[in-house]
Amino acid sequence: MRNLQGWEIFVLLAVVVLLFGAKRLPDTARGLGRSLRIFKAETKGLREDDAKDATKDTTVTTAAAEPVVVEPRPIESGVAQAPAAGAHAVHRDAADR
Repeated sequence: MRNLQGWEIFVLLAVVVLLFGAKRLPDTARGLGRSLRIFKAETKGLREDDAKDATKDTTVTTAAAEPVVVEPRPIESGVAQAPAAGAHAVHRDAADR
């Protein structure tokens, strides 16, 4: 791609001013700058997380899970209600672990 000459840059700026208006350009530029700053910070954070994960010990230890006991809720106003998601307790034998 070739380099833009001075008069081409001037024409592009004139088109941008006509499209957005001179009053909205500073706000638009400020919003774009903030967005780029946030994007840069997030990508930096992802890179740091990847670097931490690469240096972390990869051995995995598992803990024995205790069964969760959920007590049933009382039925209100005589209308039967469906149990809430995850309301039933799960019991696993030691052989299933």
